[in-house]
Amino acid sequence: MAGRNKQNIGGLEAKRRRRTWIVVSSALVVVLVAAAAVVLTVKPWTEEFRHGGLTIAAPPSPVRVLPQVAPAPTNGPAPTAAGLTAALAAVVANPDLGVFAAQVSDADTGEVLWGHDADKAMIPASTAKILTTAAALLALPADHRVTTKVVTGGAANELVLVGGGDPTLTAQPDGKGYYPDGPKLSDLVAQIKASGRTADTIVVDVSAYTGPTMAQGWLTEDIAGGSIAPIEPVMIDGGRLEPLVEYSPRTPTPALDAGKALATALGLDPNRVRLGTAPAGATQVAAVRSAPLRDRLRDMMVHSDDVLAETIGREIAAAAGAERSFTGTVTGMTTTLQAAGFDLTGTTLHDAGGLSVDDKITPSLLDRIVTVAALPTSPFNQSNPAGDGAAEAAPAPLAALLDYLPVAGATGSLSDRYTVRDRAAAGWVRAKTGTLDVASSLVGYVLDRDGRVLTFALMSNDRLPGLSRPALDAIAATLRNCGCS
Repeated sequence: MAGRNKQNIGGLEAKRRRRTWIVVSSALVVVLVAAAAVVLTVKPWTEEFRHGGLTIAAPPSPVRVLPQVAPAPTNGPAPTAAGLTAALAAVVANPDLGVFAAQVSDADTGEVLWGHDADKAMIPASTAKILTTAAALLALPADHRVTTKVVTGGAANELVLVGGGDPTLTAQPDGKGYYPDGPKLSDLVAQIKASGRTADTIVVDVSAYTGPTMAQGWLTEDIAGGSIAPIEPVMIDGGRLEPLVEYSPRTPTPALDAGKALATALGLDPNRVRLGTAPAGATQVAAVRSAPLRDRLRDMMVHSDDVLAETIGREIAAAAGAERSFTGTVTGMTTTLQAAGFDLTGTTLHDAGGLSVDDKITPSLLDRIVTVAALPTSPFNQSNPAGDGAAEAAPAPLAALLDYLPVAGATGSLSDRYTVRDRAAAGWVRAKTGTLDVASSLVGYVLDRDGRVLTFALMSNDRLPGLSRPALDAIAATLRNCGCS
């Protein structure tokens, strides 16, 4: 059914994750010298053609790169509602925005400076992950990990692979799978062999999760399209059939495939793999753990990973005492956010990642979460008093959300935006993207020309992303260029 799929073609939301290899060798020097000797490229070495010949410009002077990260100034002039309204007037009138709702706030004071239908419930697409990240940071420790185990089976010839909710296990020969620092199947195999246990059958236990494996508003074609896999508590590289490709087609049976990969690695017949449950009192034979939550949240946000979002959502559910299902995930997220004081009026969720077109969130809620994460006076960003002789406690975690957002023109789902149009905002805008056939959204923050941090939630529905996304980018770029005091 058209209009429900996450965009993953034409450079919209999907990108292949590139594994970067840095090679320093004499061969590189040879290539560079050879290139300099030929010099038939046009820029920057070619100055111009004169009298039928080619004039070669002198090479540029070496540039020393001095990267710096500095806090926003504390004395930037405060933006005003009138100044912001005047600056935004032209860009928010763009008809390519379709059904449009938005809110902009001052991150220093928390004051809402501008809004347009800010309390209108809109399809959020992947900006729903703002809620998931906030709930996870509020409910779980940053170093929280998930364990995948192998235990003894009900029969002497069986081993049971018990899924704990980690989709990041990898079977790559070099151990470098899609997810950085994901656990390795080879480590499970080594532990099994060291235990001396032998088996000819692998049972896969998926009982950690309950309920449907696909959410309301998802389409089965999104599995082959690479946006999602059925949500089961153990997967290899997120169920990707091409393990290192972000939007690779996914398997419809990720847990069973994980069991087959384990069987193959043990030299067993993969046809002797079945679903089942571990017997009560089973002995643990092997175990591996996921990367810490902080790392998985970063990967989820930067690359807009729906599988990670749903499995982290089930961790939130468990922390809230709810069942680990789609329903439990929504219960865990909403109760956690409401307990923190966020107004969820108008919010309807069916998943944690925003792939469902039946999800609805208001710009006012999305902007408020980012604003509270950025506020210097936020109770979630204050250090707790230390007791006598105790080290000072780390700041409360919600501010970490800001560091997980992609950087315009540089990282993740924003790496191919602000590179041609609105380039002045590249590097200054940090935001979570959201893209479906029927919705585009952008939620994050920007440092304006006066040195003031502005948070924003920009949401467009009922327009094709090829039209609405540039229109949203133009608004964020206007906020960057705004001296709206």
